[in-house]
Amino acid sequence: MDLQTIVGTIMLGVAPISELRGAIPFAYLRGYPLWEAILLGAGANLLVSPLVYIFLTYFHGFFYSRWNFYAKVFDKTVVRTRMKLGPKIRKYGMWGILLFVGIPLPITGAWTGTLGAWVLGLDRKRSMLAASGGVVMSATIVSLILVLGKGVGSVFVKII
Repeated sequence: MDLQTIVGTIMLGVAPISELRGAIPFAYLRGYPLWEAILLGAGANLLVSPLVYIFLTYFHGFFYSRWNFYAKVFDKTVVRTRMKLGPKIRKYGMWGILLFVGIPLPITGAWTGTLGAWVLGLDRKRSMLAASGGVVMSATIVSLILVLGKGVGSVFVKII
């Protein structure tokens, strides 16, 4: 276990672009067993949702009370969206967050799922649970792709 791979995996796991879609393959392709790669990558990615909520809550309160422009834009767009979509979001919102975070596509991770839940005014604990479930789902899919796709190269490339 080298420190460089551990730190790199954790950094990729919490980074908004790569998240666990980059962290798990990084550790696995550097020789770590899959279970260790999943623990490091998904574990780091599970920290994102609570940190994003804390960050958003603090900075929203700070900007809302000090900048009229921010307050007007927030009230016009976010509050109106919450009122318009409210009933449907309350009914299906957690499943939407779970699936949004759980499908490992670009820009569909814990960062944007938590941001979406916050913007839509969803319950903090339930949306963090949904985002965490999505992280587990995404880690499972990424791991399956890694394991099932590892031997695919041998079909196309003949090693002499």
